[in-house]
Amino acid sequence: QVQLVESGGGLVQAGGSLRLSCAASGTTFSIGNMGWYRQAPGKQRELVALVSSGGITIFYTDSVKGRFTISRDNAKKSVYLQMNSLKPEDTAVYYCWINYSKDYWGQGTQVTVSS
Repeated sequence: QVQLVESGGGLVQAGGSLRLSCAASGTTFSIGNMGWYRQAPGKQRELVALVSSGGITIFYTDSVKGRFTISRDNAKKSVYLQMNSLKPEDTAVYYCWINYSKDYWGQGTQVTVSS
C-alpha cells in the first residue's frame, strides 16, 4: 500500500522560511512526477510545484516563482519544497502528490505565515 508522509509545516513570520518533506513508502517501481499542492481556506486546491521523475522542474505557480524550490531524492523516494520569503498569502494546507500508476496524496501539513 502506497503511503505518503509529510513533515515540515508550521507557523512562521512573513519573510521566513520552511522546508516541507514528503516520503513515499510501499512503492516497488520508479515514481513518476511528484509535486506539491496547497489549499487555503475557502479556496480550491492549487498546484504549487511539479518535478519530473528525472528531477527536472516542470512547473511553479506564478505566485511562488523565485521563492520556492522543489526537489526530489529518488533513492529516498522523497520530494521537498523549500519555501523562502514566505508571505501571509502562502498560508494553506500543503499536500504532497505523486503519480504512481495513479494519483496518491499525503495527509496535508499546515503552513501558517503571520504578518
